[in-house]
Amino acid sequence: MTTATLERLPPPSEDAHPAVEVPRDVGPEAPPPLSPRLQLIRAELVLLFVISAMLLFQLTIVSSLQHTAAQGRAYDAFRSDVATGTAPIGPTDDAGHVLPIGTSVAYLEIPSIDLKEVVGQGTTSGALFNGPGHRRDTPLPGQIGTSIVLGRRAAFGGPFSDIDELKKGASIKVTTGQGVFNYRVVAKQGSGDKPPAPVAAGSSRLLLVTAAGWPFMPDGVYRVFADLDGKAVVGPAPLISTSALPSAEKFMGTDARTLWALALWLQALIALSIGVVWAWHRWGRVQTWVVFLPTFILVGLLATGEVARFLPNLL
Repeated sequence: MTTATLERLPPPSEDAHPAVEVPRDVGPEAPPPLSPRLQLIRAELVLLFVISAMLLFQLTIVSSLQHTAAQGRAYDAFRSDVATGTAPIGPTDDAGHVLPIGTSVAYLEIPSIDLKEVVGQGTTSGALFNGPGHRRDTPLPGQIGTSIVLGRRAAFGGPFSDIDELKKGASIKVTTGQGVFNYRVVAKQGSGDKPPAPVAAGSSRLLLVTAAGWPFMPDGVYRVFADLDGKAVVGPAPLISTSALPSAEKFMGTDARTLWALALWLQALIALSIGVVWAWHRWGRVQTWVVFLPTFILVGLLATGEVARFLPNLL
């Protein structure tokens, strides 16, 4: 066969000599999709993590801001009431109506620990969101008898976080609708300590109470006793006895009266979680974060605010 003949032959067909495919590196197989049961467990764990994180944020950051704002409003209102002579001096107002929980009844100052707080009526967990509270089964500060004031140790500003540092003889000043009263610390009582002798007849004693132990990890109750320098005044008798005082207002009490509100906010969180899962697959991550994150934070804070009511009132 000549060279000219070879040049006239058609090119070889690709079918005659099929190309040999070079094997490629095969990556790891994609994980199988989660079963509905595992998807439910994952959603529950995510929701639990979100609630826990929001509760921590609520107790450490948001609650302090809430306490500061509430104290500012209470101080302005109480100062005006004292100036006009309308500040309450007992369990009822001028019209004979029982004071609502949270009504400002005193202004507490302890210079040695730089404490300045408006004291509200009532000691439920919710009432102590805004500052220290006066126990309703005791007289007001300055009046004959022992007046008990509860304050939180850590959450919501932790107004009583440093009362364990008070030394004997430390000055405590309290302003009420009946005047200004100066007290001196006479004793402190932690776990296992003996209380001081009862207050003398016709005298006034102030008892400050908070949680003992580490912040957010209470292991008991801590008390500071202070006696009045000067003469006590007479005031209206409390309308409620110690035995009739609701458990929510006693030491380390919890408040379950708004359980229905917590249930509603948890339902809203569950509905939002379902919406997030749906949007994540249909819209994408960025769009889901933009749309749902602000609402999720708002509802989460509202839900954890209700959870905080179930925590001890001295926390």
